[in-house]
Amino acid sequence: MILILLFVTLSYLILIGSFIIGFNKVSTFILEDVPAKTKFSIVIPFRNEAEHLPQLLQSVLALHYPKHLFEIIFVDDDSNDNSVTIIQNTLNSEQTPINSKIHFQLISNPKKSNSPKKTAITSAIKTAKHPWIITTDADCQLPKFWLDSFNAYILKHNPVCIAAPVTYTSTSTFLNHFQTLDILSLQGATIGGFGLKKRFMCNGANFAYKKATFNAVNGFNGNTKIASGDDIFLLEKIAKAQPNLVHYLKCQKAIVKTHAQPNWTLLIAQRMRWAAKTSAYSNVFGKLTGLVVLLTNALILMGLILAIIAIINFKTLFYMGFIKFNIDFYLLYITASFYKQKAILKSYILGFLVYPFFSVYVACISMFSGYTWKGRQFKK
Repeated sequence: MILILLFVTLSYLILIGSFIIGFNKVSTFILEDVPAKTKFSIVIPFRNEAEHLPQLLQSVLALHYPKHLFEIIFVDDDSNDNSVTIIQNTLNSEQTPINSKIHFQLISNPKKSNSPKKTAITSAIKTAKHPWIITTDADCQLPKFWLDSFNAYILKHNPVCIAAPVTYTSTSTFLNHFQTLDILSLQGATIGGFGLKKRFMCNGANFAYKKATFNAVNGFNGNTKIASGDDIFLLEKIAKAQPNLVHYLKCQKAIVKTHAQPNWTLLIAQRMRWAAKTSAYSNVFGKLTGLVVLLTNALILMGLILAIIAIINFKTLFYMGFIKFNIDFYLLYITASFYKQKAILKSYILGFLVYPFFSVYVACISMFSGYTWKGRQFKK
């Protein structure tokens, strides 16, 4: 048992250490004053987002980029609140200055499917007028120089697909801090993966690709039976077809903020939704990463039980936890520094203690149970 603990701990140390190296290999992109040339179609699917849409729409109206160079396509996924009215009233308002008027479309998701978000995005792309697609979510807030950052990066590097940074807005609760630490760890691993040229993860709340590239890889074909994964499965396809043209925009001016879940029940449902797609991954490195992380957290819990019943020494468990504690903290520190969220690290110790129980619980129930998300039931 001790040999297993040592092997998994060493594997985890190498894995997270590699992400740290990869993170530092991805250069921070500094936005410069360059001509606005790239044309974007921003795709935003939504379902019952009346609570969050006003903040999103205000951030849309505040975008610095020339209004004639982008459009927004909202896709209503069978909302039964007043989301549609909020969009129409805000963007058609006579109080909006004429130079702030944005070209937008409001369409409906054409059919029900096992993966409504993928269907919504596909429908929007068919009507998109511009060569670059950017997806985000209706509960997000977009930074002022968001499109400027993408434009400058595209003009300099000429990629076909760009993953970009996402984090949570901060509040004072531990639940919010726990989720922010979690997403920062995921973002650190994402950026680290790009630095290692192992592009295995991205976030659809801030994801861009050429419309022609989406069509060339047949969009989401092959993954439509899985509810989530509109971002990662598409990334896998494009990275396989054109690996050297898939980049990460490590730019502070491009950071999109979204909202953490308001309670533990919704958080668990969200993580179950994320976990449901893991079995369909084709990326070996991504699967290996998930396995090592899960095994490490599971063995910490198992080690705790074995130490209590005196099968292993508490000292062995302490050393394992000490190594994980420090390597995790370092990755979180450099990631939080980039996101300017270092204050969140004050909750790291408690989050570190809670996370193994949380992650193993989610992994276990997601293997046997479906989940409910936005009023819909999704079966295992």
